[in-house]
Amino acid sequence: MSAHRPFELRASDGKLIRGDRSIGKDRQILFITGFLSTRWGNKSKALAQWCQETGWGFCCYDVRGFGDSEGQFTDYTLSDWIADARLVLQMLTDSQSSPPITIVGNSLGGWIGWLMAQECGAVDRLTLIAPAFNMMGVRAKSISPDRLHEWHTAGWMPWDDDPLHKDWALSWKWVAESEAQWKTSFDRLRRVRTAILHGLQDTAILPGGSSRFVEQLLIHDPSYPVELHLVPGDHRLSGPEHLHLFRRSVMEER
Repeated sequence: MSAHRPFELRASDGKLIRGDRSIGKDRQILFITGFLSTRWGNKSKALAQWCQETGWGFCCYDVRGFGDSEGQFTDYTLSDWIADARLVLQMLTDSQSSPPITIVGNSLGGWIGWLMAQECGAVDRLTLIAPAFNMMGVRAKSISPDRLHEWHTAGWMPWDDDPLHKDWALSWKWVAESEAQWKTSFDRLRRVRTAILHGLQDTAILPGGSSRFVEQLLIHDPSYPVELHLVPGDHRLSGPEHLHLFRRSVMEER
């Protein structure tokens, strides 16, 4: 991605968060990637291209312990990755002339994006793709009692035993932090125009989670500016019709 310049941010533990950024006008897109995903994938590449075409800025990064950023994966939990997003947002808003920000969050990055939008006044739009609200809390409730007991007592467990996840052990602290964050998700609502895209055939992050989130959100604030798009397909949302909806939700004035 030759139009983008790399950046490094030093986190509180001294480790470097690495990402890429292009400067634009009118709007800045911040892409927050999903769990066990690096910053440059199909969605971020498509977004970066669209931003280049429109003259908007674009930014993506790897969390500490994964991708090109420093640190060991097992040293970090949800609170650390929230802190990483907060540090990147601080960089994007350092200038008084910084344009408004749209966060595009994928999977776990969708939930982190929601949390960041609630606290950062420069964020005025959100596009959440198969957002994994309370990801680890939901996971803990979905596994067998024996496996749950093993996770709690041993303190570590991979998300799953498949080849993609088996080598990435998660501490029980992930569950505790996820549940604690979820309990306060609607405590101090800040109205940010939000579009949620979720594939109806998604088996990794079930679409019912997005539906329940919107229901609870509208109970707390019936006028909250949120749109829920449940569309055919899986969590990748990679077909032409999905990419059109994805682009429209990010790029159009609504």
